[in-house]
Amino acid sequence: MDRILLAGLLKMELPGRTVLLCDGGFVPWGAETYLSADAVFGTIGDFEVPEEGVGDIIPSGSLTMLPPSGQAAVNLSSPAFQGARVRMWIAEIDPMTGLPVGDPDLQADWQLDRTVLKSKRGERSLAIDMVGTAQRLLAKVEGNVLSSAFHSSIFPGEQGFDNGTGLEANFAWGIASAPRGVVASNTSA
Repeated sequence: MDRILLAGLLKMELPGRTVLLCDGGFVPWGAETYLSADAVFGTIGDFEVPEEGVGDIIPSGSLTMLPPSGQAAVNLSSPAFQGARVRMWIAEIDPMTGLPVGDPDLQADWQLDRTVLKSKRGERSLAIDMVGTAQRLLAKVEGNVLSSAFHSSIFPGEQGFDNGTGLEANFAWGIASAPRGVVASNTSA
C-alpha cells in the first residue's frame, strides 16, 4: 500500500510581498517553495475550519499567526493589506520525493479582511479574519466601512484609523443614498 502525506499550503499575496507557508517542513510546488515559517511574519498558530452554509451565508474563515515580534504584527496589520488575496490548499505529498502528487486541492480563495492583535505575558498572536469575494457584494454601501483604507481614500493623508485594533463591531457608516462627492445646497432663498 502506498503512503501519502497531507500538507496544508497557504499563499498570502500582499502588496509588495508574497507569503508562502505550509504546516510543517517545506513543500516545493511549481516555482514556489512553501515553508513552515516566514522570516518576516512568523508561523501559523491556528486555523479555523471554514463555515459552509445556505441562503445568504457565505464561507469565511480565520487564521492565527504567531509573529516573531510586535513590529511584525504591526506590519501584517497594514491597512494596505486589506483585500489581499489569501488561498489555501491541501496537498498530497509523496514521502519518497517530498513533492506534491498531482495538483493540490484548493480549499479557500479569500480576501484578508481584518486583523486583531492578541497579547498576554510572553505570548503574542494575530488573528486574521478572511472573507470570500462574494461576501463583499452583500454590503449595501460597499466600501463605506469603518476601516483605515476607506477613511484614507476619502481623507488623503489622514491616518486616524491606522492604529485602531481589536474593533469587534463591523458596521457601515455614512449616508447610503448620497453619492460620493455630491454637495447639495438650497438656492431658493
